[in-house]
Amino acid sequence: MQNFALIGASGYIAPRHLKAIKETGNTLLAAYDPFDSVGIMDSYFPDADFFVEFERFDRQVDKLRRRNTPINYVSICSPNYLHDSHIRYGLKNGADVICEKPLVLNPKNAEALMELERETGKRVNNILQLRLHDSILKLKEKIDAAPADKIYDFDLTYITSRGNWYYTSWKGDVTKSGGIATNIGIHFFDMLCFLFGDVKQNVVHLHTHDRAAGFIELSKARVRWFLSINADTLPETALKKNMRTYRSMTLEGEEIEFSEGFTDLHTSSYQQILNGHGYTVKDALPSIEIAHHIRNASPIGLKGEYHPLCKLPVSKHPFY
Repeated sequence: MQNFALIGASGYIAPRHLKAIKETGNTLLAAYDPFDSVGIMDSYFPDADFFVEFERFDRQVDKLRRRNTPINYVSICSPNYLHDSHIRYGLKNGADVICEKPLVLNPKNAEALMELERETGKRVNNILQLRLHDSILKLKEKIDAAPADKIYDFDLTYITSRGNWYYTSWKGDVTKSGGIATNIGIHFFDMLCFLFGDVKQNVVHLHTHDRAAGFIELSKARVRWFLSINADTLPETALKKNMRTYRSMTLEGEEIEFSEGFTDLHTSSYQQILNGHGYTVKDALPSIEIAHHIRNASPIGLKGEYHPLCKLPVSKHPFY
């Protein structure tokens, strides 16, 4: 049994980590979050110590170490811009780290973390759960079995509607979330690199407060992508079903079934990590580089291989 600490216990993704820690037969000793809406912990680890002040959390971690009950893993579910700092905290306290996406916002920070891994002898693991999805694994088998010179045409559309609260939260602050491409797109960019290889070209056609779109040329694919948090961009098929989220991936014009199979992917990720086969900083780096480039690039507009939804009218920012 491994001893865990968790940073970001009140976040949206935290319950999946609590569940994964429990289902892999481990225990949570301490958790931290400045917000105290963490009743979900009762379902998994009611005896875990919880702190709303980082200093007291840090003191408890130190006490546990001195009592010969050290924290083996620190799980990180905090806001994106804090991942780097919290990863460093875990490594410097002698723990391996399991961190949500994005690992960091800047590629330079990823390189620095690899140096800190060498210094501490501890390891950073990134949750890249789409690599474990059955549909993605089957697709990868198909792509790997194709002729080496085969180049696929791939379209990715992901719309997950968000209300005005989004712009008030840290997620609406590009400096904290990394913007649309990072906040809702990072796991898809990782998936694309996992399937199709290295990036050759990365073009941004559109990038506003509520959507982003572009074209990525990879070793084995030409990808048109569109990401949005605006419900006005939902297709008619989704609206008729009263859906607030729409996800579509097509390979050579053929839709890839990708609607189910997400439930236990965090537990599967934890199992791999505990067995020594987690995804590393180096694995996560290509998607971080893609998102960082998108965030800093100048959109070229409707030129070249752009996604059809780029033509939709762009709405005004609700707060400006």
